[in-house]
This record gives sequence, C-alpha cells and structure tokens, in this order.
Amino acid sequence: MHYASITDRLADLGSGKWALHIRARQMKETGLDIIELTIGEPDLPPDERLLAECQRAMLAGRYRYSSGRGEPAILAALAAKYAKRRADVTEENVLCFPGTQTALFCVMLGLVEAGDAVLVGDPLYATYDGVIQSTGAHRVTVPLRPQAGFHMQAADLEAAITPACRVLLLNTPHNPSGAVLNRTELAAIGDVCRRHNLWIVCDEVYEELVFKGSFASPFDNPELADRTVVVSSISKSHAAPGFRSGWAVGPVDFTRRILPLSETMLFGVQPFISDMTAYALTHDIETSRHMRASYGARASRIAEALAGAPGLRAHPPEAGMFILVDVSETGMTGEAFAWALLEEEGVAVMPGSSFGDKAASFLRLSLTVPDALIEEACLRIRALAMRCVSRRERRA
Repeated sequence: MHYASITDRLADLGSGKWALHIRARQMKETGLDIIELTIGEPDLPPDERLLAECQRAMLAGRYRYSSGRGEPAILAALAAKYAKRRADVTEENVLCFPGTQTALFCVMLGLVEAGDAVLVGDPLYATYDGVIQSTGAHRVTVPLRPQAGFHMQAADLEAAITPACRVLLLNTPHNPSGAVLNRTELAAIGDVCRRHNLWIVCDEVYEELVFKGSFASPFDNPELADRTVVVSSISKSHAAPGFRSGWAVGPVDFTRRILPLSETMLFGVQPFISDMTAYALTHDIETSRHMRASYGARASRIAEALAGAPGLRAHPPEAGMFILVDVSETGMTGEAFAWALLEEEGVAVMPGSSFGDKAASFLRLSLTVPDALIEEACLRIRALAMRCVSRRERRA
C-alpha cells in the first residue's frame, strides 16, 4: 500500500530517541530499583487554584467547541503578557495551541517546505528534527560549543547559512544545556537574521526557570518584530505538561496566514483548559519560583557531587530542568555510558546523542526528582565512571 513521504521522513524520529527512558519504565514496572532522570516532568503538582478553575469551567459548561484562534480570556491574557515585553502586541498577534509541540509543528509547516532549510543549534531538543523534516525542509546545524557555555555565536550562525535557509529555530533558555542567551548575543544573532532575511522562531518554554542571569528574547526587540515568532506553554512554568496548553505569538500577517492552517488541524483547544491557562497567566502563582529554587540547587548539588569524579565533567545550567555531564574521558560515548548506567547501576538518564551530534559525549540528567534520589544517583554515576576509567587504564 502507498504511504505519504512524511512517514518515511519521520520513521526514525519518534519514540526511538526515548528508547532508554521506555526501557527504564519497563524495568521499573518489574519492581527494579530504578532512579529516573530522563524526562523534564515537574515534580510539583499544578497549583490547586488552577485545578479548581479547570473544574469550575467544566462544571459551567466550558466543554463545547472553541474559537480556532483561542478563547477570549486566554487571548486577552496572552496579549497582556507579551504587551509588557513589546507595546505593539494585541490579541491579533496570538494563536493558541494544545502545547508547544503542536505550535512548533504548525508554525514550521507554515514557514518552510521541501527545498528549504531551518537553522538550529546543536545540541538541540529531541523533537526539532521531526518538526523540521515533517515539512520536507532539512536541518542546518549551528554548533553550540561547551567552551562558550552552549551559547549560540552570531559568527557560527552566519557561517552555517546556506541559500536554502529560511528560519532560525532558536531555543532560549536552551534544552538540553540550560544556556540563556543575553541581550547582546540576541542582538548580534538578530542582525544576522535581518541581513539574511530569516524568520526567528523562538522556543521559550523555560522562560520562568532562569536561575542565573535574566531572561531575554528576540521578541522584545522592535527591530525584529516583523520576523520573530515565540512559542511557549504552561507545561514547564506552571507544572502542567499534561494539560497541553500552548501558544504562538508573532506578526499580525503571520497569524493571519497561519490561522487557517491551525484551524484545519485543530479548530481550537479545550475551553476549560483555556480558562485555566488564562487564570494561570493573570494570577500570582508560586510554582515557577519554587521550581527555580529547587532545580538551581539540585544542579549545583550534582555539579559538586560529580566534581573530581574520574572521567566526568558537569556543565551547570543557567536555567531549566536539566544538567549536561560530559563522559568522554571515561572512554565511552554518552549512549554507551547511559545504557551501562541503566543496566549496571539502575539509573536512567538521556544519552546526549538524542539531542544531536554535538552532544554525543554527554548525558542529560533531569533535575525533577527529590534531593535524596539526586544524591544516590550521583553515587551510582561516580561508581560506574570509576569502573570505566579503571578498565581503560588497565587496557592502556
């Protein structure tokens, strides 16, 4: 039987990147002692007021068809949020989606097609390849160097540009590294994008989880207003990943062109979840402040616990829910070390290869587990590293 070419383009870009996480869950279900440090699922529940608002909305009948652009309350809340960052923003600049992933898929489908290219930093979030290749476009990577703190450099961006490039997919704060681009860096990147007539699609889901420095965005620069689109959600900021509530904010012409595509795919999101999101955006919710303090402290604890361990080098993040650890000096790739860590020590982490070629020597550890498990996991990681280095030295 015939299948569309998109199924071939995405054949190896789905759950295969999460194979170790899936295996760890299977092992855990058999009763094995597995510490999960794989996915970025907040360990705090959503604020009780959000759950109450969601329930109130459902009981009030807010479960019928919704507006394709977004419900009035959430559009107003998002317009107000982004108008604080750039005064020209109105509800016409906003589109609502069920989560950032859907927003990215729709936005990219509206901006590129076969023969086009999308620039993205490497390391990169695991689903970006699928989002890009679903359109028929291809990825062009910009190296994110550990010695630069994984901050994208304007010169590296310029050097990577080809005539096919149409979009820079930017992620700040960055997953998996936790790097946070500053205003000076963003201005230089924006200048490159202006000169090469590139869209900037900026994934900002970790905006509220910056624990070193301050958050900055190309969206806030009026000179980039005609080419910048922000995608985000309440998944990370409000510990509500399962509610799937996200958005895209960009130029009015962009939203007018993308809206029919969004309506063809989705025709709106659940009104009761939209009401909950509007509440989240218009009330003082403490969740992100608690997570900021907790995850920042856990990142420091991991860096300290692994300091001096043979073959390991932690790269403390500036934001987010993860920390990268370089294992190259153990003599193993990140993939090999991660699988050995699961099978020998019962600790599940993500191999860096799930996040691009430049992360192949790294592990990504989630910060979303209790402190006691973090400490135990570090002991087990050190134990494996010591064995690996010892074996390497004996072979030498």
